[in-house]
Amino acid sequence: MPTYEFRCNACKRKVKITTKTYAEYDSLVPTCNFCSSTDLTRLISRVGIQRSVVSRMMSGSIDDESALDGLDESDPRTLGRFLREMSAETGEDMGGEFDEVVTRLERGDSPEDIEAAMPDLGMDDPGGGLGGAMGGSPMLGGLGDDL
Repeated sequence: MPTYEFRCNACKRKVKITTKTYAEYDSLVPTCNFCSSTDLTRLISRVGIQRSVVSRMMSGSIDDESALDGLDESDPRTLGRFLREMSAETGEDMGGEFDEVVTRLERGDSPEDIEAAMPDLGMDDPGGGLGGAMGGSPMLGGLGDDL
């Protein structure tokens, strides 16, 4: 989301305003969060580009394990977030079963509990299922093997 920085000419404080789209900025009447003044001067600020874990991983060496530093193999939530980012990065529809697994991981459900609740998980693929503690799974692409 685009973020714009201003200096309030009344109270001299720096004000950040975030819009949902660049087009929204055109109709924006910047207002100071502190004193409600509309007498603001736009500042030139640095451009920030947020990159996903997958994007950072792909920009470096594939063998660079530091790309996985944020993953806590004992916390299903971090795996769920990583898989959600990976799915979004590819732009592919991974299907309802994948979405349900990722949602449950993000909620903190253990892979074993998910597998017990979804006995047919990954049955389209030989050796389906979550394959133990977050790894060895056709559904998860064997991601846990690297953790």
